[in-house]
Amino acid sequence: MSVLKEGDKAPIFKGPNQDEKNISLDDFKGKKVILYFYPKDNTPGCTAESCNLNENYDILREKGLEVIGVSPDSIASHQKFIAKYSLGFNLIADTEKEILEQYNAWGEKKMYGKTYMGVLRKTFIIDENGVILKIFEKVKTKDHTNQILNELGI
Repeated sequence: MSVLKEGDKAPIFKGPNQDEKNISLDDFKGKKVILYFYPKDNTPGCTAESCNLNENYDILREKGLEVIGVSPDSIASHQKFIAKYSLGFNLIADTEKEILEQYNAWGEKKMYGKTYMGVLRKTFIIDENGVILKIFEKVKTKDHTNQILNELGI
């Protein structure tokens, strides 16, 4: 699997959202997309990141950005997560880790001296033509919106 870089064409993905509707990158042609990968619903860092993006969702949309979250959690888990925090954007249930692997967001992690496979927290900004504008490998979970807007200069 090749490593994605800024300037590359973003892989076309398709997966079920919280409403069991398949959504694809193609559904967002003509819009910039914030595609963020996170390990698990209802965990502290993932909740902080998702809530930060949600609190600023109107601002992001005004600037032409759409938000899509991806994790290996189930549709039912996403439904509870969205209900608990009133999230206004799509979360894709990538239970087979296909999208995670396409975007190099599934890989080796280390914790307490142990190595294991898991979700690598990353965010991709994809332009209106499906090209990767920016990749965030070090996500500021509590201030991700400002991190994105500052980097894009908007």
